[in-house]
Amino acid sequence: MNQDSTSKQSDTALAGVRVVDLTQFEAGTSCTETLAWMGAEVIKVEPPVRGEQGRNAHDGPGVDSTYFMLLNANKRSVTCNLKSEEGRRLMVGMIEKADVFIENFAPGVIERLGFSYEQVMAINPRIIYAQIKGFAPDGPFANYLSFDPIAQAAGGGLSITGEPDGRPLKPGLNVGDSGAGLHCAIGILGALFQRYKSNKGQRIEISMQDAVINFGRIAYAAQALFNQPAPRTGNQSIIAGTSPSEVYPCKGGGPNDYCYVYTTRAGNHQWESCLKIIGRSDLLEDERFSTPRKRQDNYKLVDEILSAWTINYNKREVMRILGDAGVPASAVFDTMELSSDPDLRKRGTFVSVTHPVKGEFVMPGFMVKMSGSNVPIKHAPLLGADNQAIYGDLLGLSEKELNELKEKKVI
Repeated sequence: MNQDSTSKQSDTALAGVRVVDLTQFEAGTSCTETLAWMGAEVIKVEPPVRGEQGRNAHDGPGVDSTYFMLLNANKRSVTCNLKSEEGRRLMVGMIEKADVFIENFAPGVIERLGFSYEQVMAINPRIIYAQIKGFAPDGPFANYLSFDPIAQAAGGGLSITGEPDGRPLKPGLNVGDSGAGLHCAIGILGALFQRYKSNKGQRIEISMQDAVINFGRIAYAAQALFNQPAPRTGNQSIIAGTSPSEVYPCKGGGPNDYCYVYTTRAGNHQWESCLKIIGRSDLLEDERFSTPRKRQDNYKLVDEILSAWTINYNKREVMRILGDAGVPASAVFDTMELSSDPDLRKRGTFVSVTHPVKGEFVMPGFMVKMSGSNVPIKHAPLLGADNQAIYGDLLGLSEKELNELKEKKVI
């Protein structure tokens, strides 16, 4: 680890780990933000003037987008024109003092810039060199661009999402992007631990397609069971063979005024508890609902029975009544309800940061709770905010040299 790291959280999980971050958009930035949340010093390297593409993705030049703010908390920012010889020299200096180098440019870009795996390892043999791409670098789609919906299509996510007789649908969560980022973070952590024994760096390669496939492992159990591609099942379980497994309408009539109710295949006790709670004990001996499989065969009747009860209560009441009775259920919470929930705020699931330009901003926090590592959430950095600290204090450039580089638009 780097003993001269400027990280002030010396008691955090990744204190002393320095990351040179050449990521953009979500897949790479979600990885480096995770490392920053555990105390790593993450130096985000961006082009001068405009910054990385995601910085102004929605709000125009010179204005940090909320997209950027959500994915770059707790990082530092330096500007560096990697297409210039002077900029490449600055990058070499940072690599020499880093533990991790990570990029997710389009295929071939990092090699053209002169920072391939072989070139970076020649500079610093102990560095962890991580890359996130859409597809495997040795596969037929190696040179194809990818974003979250592309990865979800390629990894099977769309094929199992939607109604049984409907078209494939994109899942609402970005498991292709952030899922790949989290896989990469796991690989980096493992490589850092291994370096304690080997004193050597290594390469981490993450394919977004692979990450989506990994999130869909239960679909392959369904495939093995049915001896055919895993189907689209709407809100029904893809493999369990049970009912209820659906969202049921609740009082209010809004677009998310529903509660999801699910009973497992492990016997009938949850179903029986459900019937008693909703006042339908008369169905306890009904042969049509006597087993999970029979309930699935008659799921439309089950849905009618549940809906007739849930519509009399709001979604939180349905969740509470069924949950207290041991029946798995959850209200369908929307993003506004979640981000304003006082319990989630107290837990740190959502945090409030003060951005120097945009003011108070609420965002998801770090979801991994660690008893021995606590890193306060800081706002995403302004473009080039750490040029002086990194290039001056870390690399030892004088103020005169920094001014010259700025005039040449190297930084």
